[in-house]
Amino acid sequence: MDADWKTLDAVAIAQAIRHRKTTATDVITATLAQIEQENSSRNCFTAITQYSARKQAQIIDRNIEQGTPLGILTGVPFAVKNLFDIAGMTTLAGAKINEDNPVAQEDATAVARLKQAGGVLVGALNMDEYAYGFVTENSHYGATPNPHDPSRISGGSSGASAAAVAAGLVPLALGSDTNGSVRVPAALCGIYGLKPTYGRLSRVGTVLLSDSLDQIGIFTRSVRDLATVMDLLQGEDIRDPVSTKHPPEPCLPQLNLGIRDVRVAVADGYFAEGADSEALAVVEELARILGTNQRVTLPESDRAKAAAYLITASEGASQHLSALRSRPQDFDPATRDRFFAGALIPSQWYHQAQRFRSWYRDQLKQIFQQFDIVLAPTTPCVAPKLGQKTVEIAGKNVEVRPHLGRFTQPISFVGLPVLSVPMYHAGNLPLGVQIIASPYNEALLLRLAKVLEQEGIINYP
Repeated sequence: MDADWKTLDAVAIAQAIRHRKTTATDVITATLAQIEQENSSRNCFTAITQYSARKQAQIIDRNIEQGTPLGILTGVPFAVKNLFDIAGMTTLAGAKINEDNPVAQEDATAVARLKQAGGVLVGALNMDEYAYGFVTENSHYGATPNPHDPSRISGGSSGASAAAVAAGLVPLALGSDTNGSVRVPAALCGIYGLKPTYGRLSRVGTVLLSDSLDQIGIFTRSVRDLATVMDLLQGEDIRDPVSTKHPPEPCLPQLNLGIRDVRVAVADGYFAEGADSEALAVVEELARILGTNQRVTLPESDRAKAAAYLITASEGASQHLSALRSRPQDFDPATRDRFFAGALIPSQWYHQAQRFRSWYRDQLKQIFQQFDIVLAPTTPCVAPKLGQKTVEIAGKNVEVRPHLGRFTQPISFVGLPVLSVPMYHAGNLPLGVQIIASPYNEALLLRLAKVLEQEGIINYP
């Protein structure tokens, strides 16, 4: 198939295969060749599933010849953050310590559901160790640079998932989001990043950082692909104790319903401070396009960020106490230090943070009775340089790692669905805007993004 793979979305690839304009074998062969050619410089993949991907593509082509019913992602290459179980492979979660673990016996639920729809897994992707970071500069497996500027970070902890999609290596990838680990790299790499409602997508077969915060997420270059993957992944999984019994609401059929009478506001106060002017400007530009001058204050968001940090550090450390005692030298130093700090958090602090969480959730529930959508910056700045420890933002010198999640942590703290959409400033480096909705309103987020995409307001360049 003669095509520029970087311009095709997943649905278009599957359609071409189903209509016999190309074959799954050709698509996967071309994808694997591109990965092999570029991965040494991009450092997105920690493992490439060449044999199984080629075998699956051949099976798909035989099924097409035999008239077997095909899934919506037939022959589409995809990749996942290396904290998702892949049958026959050891799940690293970015950690050297895990290299000694046995291989996974089955695929993670999310991986299995994409395969059932015809998707072809081509590999596992780099990440911050144990998903604890915003930069994807892994001391064991190296840094994943930003596709727009290789001197800059891709964000994290799902940085390689975002970078692989932005670079055109795959049309879609899965990641995970605790405090912004889908949205931050999506913004810095200039693609879509969806963090669904907490509990809406199964986490079975994934390595968790913080059980009460973690949610898997989706990276794509088109809204249509986001809706397609969301529909495939949602649905209760009885093996996941937090999996919601909320009835699945198909997103794809709603994409063309438009956004009439949608009440939109811009988050002010905390969300209008501590950011570069460019990061705030793209939010204002989107508000202007949507025709709103409404402002809303999400109260005590600074405390929400602090409480989210306490919960993450405490829950994360508790999972790794044994290894911290026996093999501290084998951790990424940045991860190890944060886990050590988390292990020292008094239990009463953790419980107080959880009580505050309930209060904050009630406050935001009231806000979403007034508005359907709230806009906020995704990150306070464009991607910092690789290895950069501090960055000047709004006249203040701040640490890069904790500050990149300034605007994402208060939202995931209470499990709201959020979509980071790509915007570009004059320097042509990406920035993102968070489109936030009340629980289980992913379809509304995607409808709004589809309208903006059709108007050429947000788009992958």
